[in-house]
This record gives sequence, C-alpha cells and structure tokens, in this order.
Amino acid sequence: MALCPTSFCALTELDNCCRRGGCTLGRSRAPLAAVLLLLFLDLKLFHKKTHEVSIKEALLWTLFWVALALAFNAFLWYECGAKKALEFFTGYVIEKSLSVDNLFVILLIFTSFAIPSKLQHRVLFWGILGALILRGGLIILGAALVTRFEWIFYLFGAFLIWTGINMFKDEEEKFDHEKSFAVRLVRRFFPVTKKLHGEHFFVKERGKLAVTILFVALVVVEFSDVIFAFDSIPAIFAITTDPFIVFTSNVFAILGLRSLYFVIAKAHDMFAHLKTGLAIILIYIGIKLLVKHWYEIPIVFSLEVVMTILAISIIYSVVEKRADDRKAMDMKKAGRIKTKRRR
Repeated sequence: MALCPTSFCALTELDNCCRRGGCTLGRSRAPLAAVLLLLFLDLKLFHKKTHEVSIKEALLWTLFWVALALAFNAFLWYECGAKKALEFFTGYVIEKSLSVDNLFVILLIFTSFAIPSKLQHRVLFWGILGALILRGGLIILGAALVTRFEWIFYLFGAFLIWTGINMFKDEEEKFDHEKSFAVRLVRRFFPVTKKLHGEHFFVKERGKLAVTILFVALVVVEFSDVIFAFDSIPAIFAITTDPFIVFTSNVFAILGLRSLYFVIAKAHDMFAHLKTGLAIILIYIGIKLLVKHWYEIPIVFSLEVVMTILAISIIYSVVEKRADDRKAMDMKKAGRIKTKRRR
C-alpha cells in the first residue's frame, strides 16, 4: 500500500481498502457523510446555546452514539459479512474503553484551567474534530508500516505490554498546566489572555490578536489525544489490519466521547478500578501481537476477554464505592449517636 501524504489520498485509500471479500464500501460514504452531518447539527443546532450538560442529557447522547455505532455495525454485517462486522465491533469496544482513560485526563485538564462546565462541550467538540483528523493520519501511517514491515507487530506488542505495566505503577494522576509542554508551545507563538472570554478562542487585546485560556485548553486536549492514540491505534491493529475498519471503529468510539465525558465527570468515583482493567487489556493485546506469527488468537475470544475484564473492573469499582459509602454513612450515624449520649 502506497503511503499517501495528503488527507484526500488517505480518505480515498480508506474508501477502497475493504472491497475484498465482497465488500463494496463505496456505499459506505453515505453513513460516514451522515456522521459528519450529525456533528455539524450537534454544534450548530442541538448545542447552539452554551449550557451546562446534565447527566441525563449526557446519558441520552451517549446511548444515541452507541446506537449509531451498532447501526453501522449492522450495515457492515450486511455489506461485508460477519467477519468484518466482528472486527469492527471488537475494535470499537477496545477503542471506546481505552478512550475512557483519556477522559479522566481531560477532566484534570479542565479542572486545572478552571474551565466552567458550560464551556467544556465546545472544547470537546473541536477537540474531537481534531482527533479524527490526527488519528486518520496515524492510521494511514500505521497501515503502511504493518503492510511493509511485518516485524512492526512485535514493536507494537512490546510497547503495549510496557504501557500496560506502567499503568500499574502510575500513582494518582495530576496535571499542572504551567508545566505542560503544549501550554509553553502556545505561549511561545501567541499572546495568551489571563482570563476566559466566554466561548471565544481568539480575542483582540490592545489591537493585537490573542488566544484565550479556552483555546490553550483545547490545544492541551489535542496533545493528550495524540499521546493516547499511540496506545489505542496499535491495539486495534491486533484485531485487524484493514485501514477502513481501524478508522471507522476509531471514529465511532471518539464520536460519543463528549457525552461520555460528562457522565464520567459526574460519576468518576464509580470507575476507580477501570484503569487497572485497561492495563490488563493492553498487556493481553500486546501478547496477542507478539504471538501473532505462531498463533492467531480468534477475534471472538479476544472480544470475550476484553468484555470480561471491563465488566469485572467496573462491577468491582461500583461494589467498592457502595461499600465505602455505606461505611461512611454508618460512621456518621455512630458519631451522631455518640454525640446524643454525651448530651
């Protein structure tokens, strides 16, 4: 596969990549065009007015984007067969779960910059558009590498195992925007305002164009997504090397991240052990890539492993959270009783 330097070549390549096996993905332009239309409507119509997203609204939008991904999966099943549909769904689950870890980092970024909840949706929207473009380029590069150099699978596998092990070692994540490379880079080229200016990314101060804190937060979010893409994209190449499946599974996983972020922001304590589960998933996928030459682990088995690990980590987090809440409530009641007895 030739490595195309332009995004037009990349999209053309992606559009033609999955025609083998009776799959005519020229017809796939319609659902992808529909996704772009929905993104446009999301910004210009559904969220035209800046407001704080409630957890109910976030859950409804999350369910909508998941349903859209499942509808596309059904389209793939009809158009390309069960194998391609299974590859997409497995890749979607992996990309979605790994992207959740990025949401915790974005939460830290918004907290550090003191970005109000009502402005976060705007940053996330443009951040996701940027992520789609950046990941598209990385996927084309990755597809070219795995096509030309088979040994790259071993490099991907070793990197994922190393990343997974480091996730076990990591302490509680912290973010200081003053020490961020992305922030220093922006300040090197642009004057930065000292306060927010509503939903504006650019303003004029003393007759000169300046970027706002909101724009700086957007750049940092983009940088964090690039870093996380180096984990997630090699991971999906363990499931399939078809650039179209890799790209579309990434697209649909990313599309619902805005709404999922607001769910995570409201209930992040319920996912305390998810990072441990993601670390195990990365290690498993790394092993899958390392043994690929000798034994091809079935996709169905990989899907079962990923779903099981996710379920266990989430259930354990919820059970532990409820137990801690119950313990705190019991201690509070005991303190009240003790106070009454003293009286």
